[in-house]
Amino acid sequence: MGKRYEALSEKHMQFIAEQKIFFVGTATADSRVNVSPKGMDSLLVLGGNRVAWLNVTGSGNETSAHIQLNPRMTIMFCAFEGAPIILRLYGTAKVIHKNDVAWDVLFPLFKPLADARQIFDLAIDLVQTSCGMAVPYFAYDGDRELLKDWATKQGDDGLKRYWVEKNQISLDNMPTNIMAKNV
Repeated sequence: MGKRYEALSEKHMQFIAEQKIFFVGTATADSRVNVSPKGMDSLLVLGGNRVAWLNVTGSGNETSAHIQLNPRMTIMFCAFEGAPIILRLYGTAKVIHKNDVAWDVLFPLFKPLADARQIFDLAIDLVQTSCGMAVPYFAYDGDRELLKDWATKQGDDGLKRYWVEKNQISLDNMPTNIMAKNV
């Protein structure tokens, strides 16, 4: 049932390209485990052992705080239609903020998103598939435009105010460095 790979195959990359949602898991040695659903066509496969995803403004910023203290990250995809499969990418991630040199290299590769705040760059050291036979079927009805509309209404200054208020400290009081590295 489950198989391990050293890198993404073309078949894995095609599966990822077809997905509308993925899940990101992170934790430090003594923090809460954070699992977040992601979408908005924000993930790019950059090679067999590398993916990056453009992170947008949210109610918290747990992933950033975790990765800066413990760079382990897992990204999971699962088939909600067609043949059952779960695909997990394990590796070491880094946070790229707007003031980092790598931002200017990676950001233009993504579809523009008004509320982009960080990029996560994952170096994959293990790819795992499992059966996914218990994952139910779900139909994709479309993307929600609510976050994009909200971010556009906020503008750059409003987003920065929101980051100050909601995105600087994790649930476990760990710094995210969002303001220090994005202003």
